[in-house]
Formats: sequence, structure tokens, C-alpha cells
Amino acid sequence: MRLCTRRRSQTLRMWLLIVFLSLHLLVVSLVLSTFHTSCEPRSHPDIQTSISFFIQNTSTSTNTMAAAGSDTLEVEIDSAADDLAKLEALYSHPLYNMPSPPVPDGDLLLKVRTKRKEEGSSTQQWVSANEDGYDPILWNTSTETHPPWLRFHLGISRWQMYQHKDPNLSALTQQLASHRIVSAVQKSGGTQLKLVMSFRNYGQALFKPMKQERHEETNVNLYYFSDFERHNAEIAAFHLDRILGFRRVPPVVGRLINVIKEIKDITTDHKLVTTFFTSPVGNVCFYGQCSYYCSTEHALCGRPIMIEGSLAAMLPDLSLAQRRSWKSPWKRSYSRSNLALWETDTNYCDSVRKSPPYDQGTRLVDLIDMSILDFLMSNMDRHHYETFEKFGNDTFLIHLDNGRAFGRHSKDEPSILAPLVQCCRVRRSTLLRLRLLSLPPYRLSDVMRASLSQDPLGAVAPLLTEPHLSALDRRLATVIQTIQDCLQQHQHHVDVIYDDITDYPVT
Repeated sequence: MRLCTRRRSQTLRMWLLIVFLSLHLLVVSLVLSTFHTSCEPRSHPDIQTSISFFIQNTSTSTNTMAAAGSDTLEVEIDSAADDLAKLEALYSHPLYNMPSPPVPDGDLLLKVRTKRKEEGSSTQQWVSANEDGYDPILWNTSTETHPPWLRFHLGISRWQMYQHKDPNLSALTQQLASHRIVSAVQKSGGTQLKLVMSFRNYGQALFKPMKQERHEETNVNLYYFSDFERHNAEIAAFHLDRILGFRRVPPVVGRLINVIKEIKDITTDHKLVTTFFTSPVGNVCFYGQCSYYCSTEHALCGRPIMIEGSLAAMLPDLSLAQRRSWKSPWKRSYSRSNLALWETDTNYCDSVRKSPPYDQGTRLVDLIDMSILDFLMSNMDRHHYETFEKFGNDTFLIHLDNGRAFGRHSKDEPSILAPLVQCCRVRRSTLLRLRLLSLPPYRLSDVMRASLSQDPLGAVAPLLTEPHLSALDRRLATVIQTIQDCLQQHQHHVDVIYDDITDYPVT
């Protein structure tokens, strides 16, 4: 009985399993059928056309972008080559290569004399004065073996800081840009931080660190006497001064400086060392001691340890070549409320013309040259200028301290041209070069761009933005028009034009 019951139970289970499997297969079959039906491809001509068009356009756009990028690069390369060709053509122009007689010894700032070595004396010795008055002497040395900074000093003459095609200029700028720095100390005086850098060959340079990004304009609420000093302005001023044919700014080069290895670790200035700190993001910063902007709020920071700056070749030590500082007749009041006399007196230049040293020689037209340079680069901070005392009043003006130039490109400051406007006097050589720089083959902005591209920092980013370069062309047109207005106001051109190149043909 029990056996029969067990068999019946097994048979029932078997039938239940068969029914379950059959139902399961039936459900699966129905699901697959439904899924297959819903996935049947449908014809959507518009969508297919859009997809094809998109794919085609994407491919075309990619190819176009690649071609455009290649074309843009080629255009930039061609433009840079054109600018360099313009710069070379400018420096080859007769206005920049007029023959000049050899510089007499009396017109050189320093001399080299070869003298027989005396017993017990050194083979090299600087002497600050001799029977001729102020005349340093280097004993028993060859000029060719002097380091670049010394050759620069020996090349300074009565009328210029360096020659037009000075063979030493390249070696000097290379030293400033790459030679090992062995000392860095803060320079005393001045309103903002500056460092004196020394090299192994005893050369020195003045370092101004980066305080403002190139694209930033000066805050419109700042007075000119509280503006930042910009490292790129010092570099650009040297190049612009050279392009104008003045050659009165000491050579300046841009350089990346390691604030730890090339400043903190080698300085003997304990006060400077105490101002170093690390910023919250890990950049090494310092601020030094000065009148303006020397605080943690205005610290100079590396990225994280490298900082840009300008290095200007130092002039000969004052013990060897004394300089005289002159107050500019067109100095600003440096006041928030008061005006200077020249800003209110329309006949101010008449009194200047009667006062030494502006009553004779080239001092007045030299000062006007400087005002033209300052207007082009929008430098309102020219309160004093210097000359080498050895040459008396018959010498060039040293165009030092240009850090507050190139602050704003969107606004021109016509008051900088006051010496030219009020005196209506200009060198003929200056006028001819200005006219030359206004012509397309020698356009000022183009040759300036080319010249600045040769600076080491030009590889990091352009030292002057395009708006600043465009402003140069605009301001140049203003200067030329101002001179033209002067010529129309005077019956005789000789009253306006000081002819310093009588041998150059009249155009």
C-alpha cells in the first residue's frame, strides 16, 4: 500500500514539473516575440539624413580647424619674420648709420692706459683721478680681455651710452641674462624694492622684480607718483630708446630669477632675509624694505620659486664717474591738489630758455627728446634726470628709471609733451626718425614687437601686449602732428628745427 502511494506521488510530481516547464517555455516564447517586434528597424529618412550630415560636417570642421591652426601658425611665423626684417631695415637706414669721426679721448667717460708695471704695484689697478682731472686708468690690460660690463663702461661717450652697432652689446645682454649671480642686496633709496645683483666677473646689475601682470593696466584711481614700477616697462624703455636712435638708456634684459638660490641663499642683507615667507599656496615670497609696497600685502612671490624681473646694467661707480642730478623744469607737483608752474603759465618756456643750461647748446632739445620718449611710453614720473659730470653741460641726458612707463594703453597723457608744445623746438634727426617710424615699412609697433621678441622673457610671453603696441603708433602720430602744428605757427622752420645733421640731405 505504501509502495503504491509513493509511486503515485512521484508520478504527480513528474507531471507538475512537465507542466511548469511547458508554461515557462510558453512565456519565454511570448516575450521574445514581443521584443523582436519592438526592435524591428523603422525607416526615418530625416533622422538618417541629419546623422549623416552631422558626421560629414564634424569631419569637415575637424579638417578645417586643423588647416586653420596650421595656417594661423604660418601667418604668425611670417608676421614675425616680416617684423624682424623691418627692424633690420630700420637699423640699416642711413639715418641710423651716418658717418661720424672717431671719438676723441676727451669725449670718453673712461680711459684705458697701458703703463709699465712699477715695482710693488698690481698689474690691474683703478685710479679715480690723475693729472688730467677726472680720468680713471686701468693699468697693463688689453681692452679685448675686459668683461662685457667693463667694455660697456669704456664705450660710454659724451653723446651716447653705446654705439649704434656696438659689438659688445650682445655679450653684455647675454651676461645679464645667463651668468651666475653671486650676490644680491637691496638697493638703498627709492620708493619701491630694487636689488643690486653681482656677477662673478665683478659686473653688477639693478634688478626690478615683477609686480604687475603684462595685461593689467594701472588703476585709474592711482596718482602717477604711487603707481607700480613694472619690470617689462624697464625692458621696453631700453628697446624703444634704441629704436628712436637716442641710445641713452643703459642696456636692460629680462630674466627669470630663482628667489631662493639667487636671492635668499646668497644675500648678505639680513633685513632682506627676514622678509621671506611661504605663501598659503606654497610660493616663496619676500617684500624687503622701502617707502611703497614693501609689506606682506604687496609681497613679491615666485611661481613657486621663479620670478620674472628686469636686469639693467649698472653705470660706473660714482667714485669713478660722478653724475649730476638735475631737476626737470617740467617736473610735476607730486601733489593731489596743487599744479606746477608750467601747468598754468602759457609762456613758461620763455623763462626756461633764458636759464642755464637751457640757454645754450643742446640741453633744451635733449630734454624735448626725453619728453617724446616719455609720451610714447606714457611715463609721467620724470622729475629729475642725470648727466655725467665730467662732460659738463655739453652731453646727453641719461634716461634712467623708466619703471612707471607703459601703465595704460587706453589713455594718452598730452601733458607729458608740454616741453615740445610750449617750446616748439626739436632736433632734425629726431623728427626724421619719427617720420620714418610712421611709414608702413618701418612701423613703430612692428619694429618694437620684433625688438622685444629678442629678449629672453619674450619666449615666456610678449613683453608688451598688442594694445600697448597700437598705442605707440597712435602716440607717434600725435607727436608728429604736434611738430607740424609748431611749423605752421612759425614763419621760419629754423625756429623750430634744430639741425644737428647738416650733412644729411634735405627731404
